[in-house]
Amino acid sequence: MSAVTPFRIAVPDAVLTDLQTRLDNTRWPEAECVDDWSQGVPLAYTRELADHWAHGYDWRARETALNRFDQFTTEIDGLDIHFIHQLSSRPDAFPLIITHGWPGSVVEFAKVIEPLTDAGFHVVCPSLPGYGFSGKPASTGWGIERIARAWDQLMTRLGYDRYGAQGGDWGSVITSQIGRHERGCVAIHTNMPMGRPPKDLANPTAEEQEALATIADRQKWGDGYFKQQATRPQTLGYGLVDSPAGQLAWIVEKFREWSDCDGHPENVFTKDEMLDNVMLYWATASAASSARLYWESATGGRGAGPVRVPTGVASFPKEIIRMPRHWCEDSYHITHWTTMPRGGHFAAFEQPELFAGDVAAFFDTVR
Repeated sequence: MSAVTPFRIAVPDAVLTDLQTRLDNTRWPEAECVDDWSQGVPLAYTRELADHWAHGYDWRARETALNRFDQFTTEIDGLDIHFIHQLSSRPDAFPLIITHGWPGSVVEFAKVIEPLTDAGFHVVCPSLPGYGFSGKPASTGWGIERIARAWDQLMTRLGYDRYGAQGGDWGSVITSQIGRHERGCVAIHTNMPMGRPPKDLANPTAEEQEALATIADRQKWGDGYFKQQATRPQTLGYGLVDSPAGQLAWIVEKFREWSDCDGHPENVFTKDEMLDNVMLYWATASAASSARLYWESATGGRGAGPVRVPTGVASFPKEIIRMPRHWCEDSYHITHWTTMPRGGHFAAFEQPELFAGDVAAFFDTVR
């Protein structure tokens, strides 16, 4: 059995010095031709964020804050996996693995790990392969199915033969796959359930009309990043790994588009919070390796068949694709559904109290 090795985040000084130099020497494009975000992140705001990153943001303080969590690495299927493993003091604590997506990271869960451990959960929070401080696959094959198997192996290695799983974005897809096939998983929770409209949908309700309109709008205006990462992640990587301003804009655009922020990301996130997440991509040069998960999914599938273990859903109003419950019933054994009053795609990051409360309430029914 591979060892579980303690880990602390320690970005070299040389990386930080190089980052500031690159930010100060950025060759900027001209400004957009519109007065909104319809052509992408506005130049003025990108320059504002970049200046703060170079001259106001204190990574060492942020690094120390992230290192309050117990972190480890272990080799699974030939790849080093980084993960947080935060134990609860409660004797009846229930093991829970929580999985991020793109453009997220373990930073997304920094506000909910402690509330969940206080609520009686041993929290395991891994970095996806090719993301953050996990290893970068050097060959193809690290798709959804393989990650789900690796997460089950991780939980077994940590001594958990019975556990729950939670996720959004890619984390939702991986969590669903764990719920389908991994015997140690007894229940799952997701904030991005995936379903499909009925084939004979002749007279859609208002809720269904809204869902269909959201899907159509996303297909027309919101899927460009997906297509690029699913087809040419390597080409994209050259620009993003070399340019911190490019990496910053690529991620912050989604924080604005996918969160419940009323038009501006800083209505939900601070500059430092967004930069914490961007730093996990920049410091590890993981733009291309993280994007390859889209390529793997496009070439290898995303799992199939219904999830038969009990499933909890937290439905946030600004999720990028918000499915009505009855569209999801064939895909999951839904035993818990909460319609949230606010929040978007980055649920744990945006609304940590609502998120942690719903996760705890659901898994308390199966612990």
